[in-house]
Amino acid sequence: MTRSGLNVLGGELIPCSYDPLTGYFRDGCCNTTEEDVGTHVICAKVTQAFLNYSRSRGNDLMTPRPEHRFAGLKAGDRWCLCALRWLEAFQAGVAPPVVLESTHQKALQYVTLEQLREFAWVPH
Repeated sequence: MTRSGLNVLGGELIPCSYDPLTGYFRDGCCNTTEEDVGTHVICAKVTQAFLNYSRSRGNDLMTPRPEHRFAGLKAGDRWCLCALRWLEAFQAGVAPPVVLESTHQKALQYVTLEQLREFAWVPH
């Protein structure tokens, strides 16, 4: 299956982040296939509140894990999040902003476009 796809707006999926290098395939994009059981398809600009919440739910994204080539995230980093974790954070009131052009259309199987638009990040 192809790794490329469309974003939630129906356009070409653009990269989420190369620094830190994100994506299930560590290709900078929120691409996905059936092997991606976590569905890492939502490109978010993580906040400290989200990082703290994620750690409280058992997924510490702040601590470096050199064995996985992972330097740890800090507030402001862009990262491909699991769709269900973003939804959980949304329901808890700590969802981070979303980069719509970099969020894979598969996210719409878990969340609505309206929910994503509510949290759309727009560069200043």
